[in-house]
Amino acid sequence: MSCRHRCPGIDFALGVLLDYLIHNIDGWLAMILTKQYRCIHSTSCKCTKGHLSEDVIFLVFQQLNWNPKLIATLSCVCKWFDDLAKRVLWKEFCRTRAPKMMIDLQSSGSHNVDGNWRALGKLLIYCSGCKKGGLFDSNQIPGHFVYRTRFSRTSGKSFLLPQCRSDVLYVSDPCEHLDQGEEGDVGFFRGVFKSFLGSKVRKLLIKRGAEFHPTEVCPYCKAKLWNMLQAKMIPQSASCRLVAYEDCIEYYVCLNGHMLGICTLLPLSDSEEASELE
Repeated sequence: MSCRHRCPGIDFALGVLLDYLIHNIDGWLAMILTKQYRCIHSTSCKCTKGHLSEDVIFLVFQQLNWNPKLIATLSCVCKWFDDLAKRVLWKEFCRTRAPKMMIDLQSSGSHNVDGNWRALGKLLIYCSGCKKGGLFDSNQIPGHFVYRTRFSRTSGKSFLLPQCRSDVLYVSDPCEHLDQGEEGDVGFFRGVFKSFLGSKVRKLLIKRGAEFHPTEVCPYCKAKLWNMLQAKMIPQSASCRLVAYEDCIEYYVCLNGHMLGICTLLPLSDSEEASELE
């Protein structure tokens, strides 16, 4: 029987092993990080001798509540561990962090989830910020991890043109970076489409001949990016939802359906008036 589907009476020896590994996870990872990063982990590979099975690693990270920092560290060991993280650990992380969202994204066999769990996991917890001369014409604001972010399918409708609102888009609340000099209060937001390959947004982008950004790529999956502002596909409702200036919103969508954007947030007094108007 697989360790993932064991009965509640898991044997004492495995329990002791898990307890040891969980409480000494940093030392264990430090030890295996001396392995070869470029190892392909074949059956004859020395890298396979002495380390834990996939099922035990699964149980360890389950007890660690799918800690993303430790998953990322494990991915650096070699290609076998990286494959395990992409195929299993990041998937479980996403399902634990946003269960209802993941069920919805997978309900139609969405290709932008399968095989891209690491990218989606990063999108859930990482604000990409911006660099000078990069994707957005703004001051340099370093990217950073966020403790918690709310993603909303309802909010996503506000970022779609009326003819595209049958598409499903989950969008985060803006990550606020206040007092950025002449830029004012800057907000970064991110999101993901369900079944982007068959979406109306993608078809309209192609129909309008939207161009890819010449140099920058998606910070989550490294795919090419369409500029929604250049394609004239940013509705006025987006500024109301973000509580931002209408002419200071820009966002991109990548080939895998990840969205990232920037806006200049209204001051508190103005935002209260905007909420009343909405």
